Amino acid sequence: MKAKIHPKYVESTITCACGNVVKTRSTKPKMNVDLCSACHPFFTGKQKLVDTAGRVEKFRRKYGEVVPGKPAKVAKPAAAPKPPKPPKARKPRAAKPKPETPPAEAEPKPE
Repeated sequence: MKAKIHPKYVESTITCACGNVVKTRSTKPKMNVDLCSACHPFFTGKQKLVDTAGRVEKFRRKYGEVVPGKPAKVAKPAAAPKPPKPPKARKPRAAKPKPETPPAEAEPKPE
């Protein structure tokens, strides 16, 4: 490691808005955060489902509520695919007349 280019690694205090204090080591001696593992909804189990434009209800209507012990609703089978249409018959092209070329002049053969 090169000398005098790295930041100092000191003891750090992290303070959350909820009042939780965590001591660790970092390049900054003091940090303030809004959320920590003690108050974050994901880690505390108090996570709420945020419904934007009824997406949760739409999902539940489509797939139904799955309750343990009850069989899940089965979706209707898809309709059989339609057979492909036969290809259309092509009309034969009319032959284009070739342009008339003048006959090549005979060149004398070298002897």
